[in-house]
Amino acid sequence: MDLSFWRNKRVIVTGADGFMGSHLAEKLVEAGSEVIAFVRGTSVVGTSRCQLRNITHLERSLEKIVAVDIASPDTVALVVQCRPDIIFHLAAIAYVPYSFKHPMEVHHVNCTGTLNLLEGARQLPGLYRLVVTSSSEVYGGTLTDRISEEHPLNPTSPYAASKVAADRYAYSYFKTYDLPISIIRPFNYYGPRHTYDVIPKFIDMVLAGQAPTIYGTGEQSRDFTYVSDMVNAFLLMGSHPKAVGETVNFGTGKDFTVKYIAETIIKIFNSDLMPVYVEKRAAEVDRLCCDARKAFQLFGWQPAITIEKGLELNVEYVKGLAGV
Repeated sequence: MDLSFWRNKRVIVTGADGFMGSHLAEKLVEAGSEVIAFVRGTSVVGTSRCQLRNITHLERSLEKIVAVDIASPDTVALVVQCRPDIIFHLAAIAYVPYSFKHPMEVHHVNCTGTLNLLEGARQLPGLYRLVVTSSSEVYGGTLTDRISEEHPLNPTSPYAASKVAADRYAYSYFKTYDLPISIIRPFNYYGPRHTYDVIPKFIDMVLAGQAPTIYGTGEQSRDFTYVSDMVNAFLLMGSHPKAVGETVNFGTGKDFTVKYIAETIIKIFNSDLMPVYVEKRAAEVDRLCCDARKAFQLFGWQPAITIEKGLELNVEYVKGLAGV
């Protein structure tokens, strides 16, 4: 991908210390952007407090680090003060099971936090783009073989409902205020630094010599995209003129069962472990598979990393961290 567009662009990345946010910030720094990292923490007049996790290696390369509670009204003023050209909004509570017991907190961060970014953007007349991160979870149970952007939104968890609200708020600000907004709906992504969800959990368990635990039959399936392919998707949504006002799915168009993921990871480790099956998780969607034709038609985007290659890369990264 040609990264010349990003040189000297002033870019806010919210959730910059998270999994996807850290990879995106890394790529933007590499491209010569002035990256302002919004990370989880507390921010008061004259001081900020945070503890970096995934971007400590970027600390000296970043334009600024802003520690903030994204759901706080202070976020609006902080966005305006930073004078960005482009904003990538990724900050969220993204672990679905957490929303079962903490629906109010998840709503506050995911929905009110997005509104704060939208209000900040409304006060930036020179803003080139605001990319709001949605989720494939907004679709709920699938009615078609592959999910296009026209599929009904039927969230089945409090997390998914909060993402629907944020997604549609973003679209309403595009329509009402004519803001340069694009909405990205990524399907499941994975790779180095990911610490929750099925793939990193299975890798950690097998590395520790423990059998992967599967909820339900293991036949539930997801469309998994490797992190480098998804970073390219974010960059396209932030730069391409055709992305303004669009909601776009990004995924491989192929879904794999949780059972297959577990068995493949076990095979990569050359282990003789066998998965353990437990009771099905509440509100779990049986199948999510992306119809990514719009992404290809608008931008020519296609994933480059197969699931087998991506899992190998992910395992090698984790083994390297563990010194194995």
